[in-house]
Amino acid sequence: MNFSDKFRAVLRNAESICVLTGAGVSAESGVPTFRGAEGLWQKFKPEELANFDAFINNPELVWEWYAYRKQVMKNVQPNPSHLALVDMERLVRTFTLVTQNVDNLHTRAGSKNVLELHGNIERSYCIDCHTYTDDLEALAERKVPRCKSCGGLVRPDVVWFGEVLPAEVFQKAAKASEKCDLFLCAGTSAVVYPAASLPLTARERGAYVVEINREYTDLSLRTHETILGNAGEILPEIVHELQSVKERAS
Repeated sequence: MNFSDKFRAVLRNAESICVLTGAGVSAESGVPTFRGAEGLWQKFKPEELANFDAFINNPELVWEWYAYRKQVMKNVQPNPSHLALVDMERLVRTFTLVTQNVDNLHTRAGSKNVLELHGNIERSYCIDCHTYTDDLEALAERKVPRCKSCGGLVRPDVVWFGEVLPAEVFQKAAKASEKCDLFLCAGTSAVVYPAASLPLTARERGAYVVEINREYTDLSLRTHETILGNAGEILPEIVHELQSVKERAS
């Protein structure tokens, strides 16, 4: 792949990289958007199920929806995008992976410093005492699980519509974007705030910002360059280039 001379120079000197991933990365593993789910779920929009009021009003329905999603995601595997980011983490002094995805594929692939902006569908917790519940045990009940500590309803540990991102996680992501030399946006249009502010913050603080996507987005005009294509093809090439320039520099 022909990367620009400027990008190669940035890779050669980069000591800190921050990566933001979105649905496009998960899609290459076969993770559906769940907006066209089959059967019963065709009758509902995700917005009608993925919110706290819906859970309180009909916890059985919402839990059944998430049990279905949890099972679907357990059956998918990390793709070359995820594996490339594991390698990238080993090649630089400081690496932060910020994801909008909830499928846990980055951690399953082996990435260490992962910040999950929207939570993790493989975790669940009590809405009353916030005690975390073993997910396999919760799914085995085939009904809305109850907390063993206080009896409260157990919900998926994901950010629902109308909820704010976890403050501590976002603060760490913002700090990483402020301090990085290179910021990569992979598989995301980065238009939903506050996550969309991260590449802009990185650029304002002097980082080189590169978008990796199958098509141009609103973000494209605000990055230094856009590389069109699948993240699963481009990220391994970036890792190969990063490894090569590091070896030549040493």
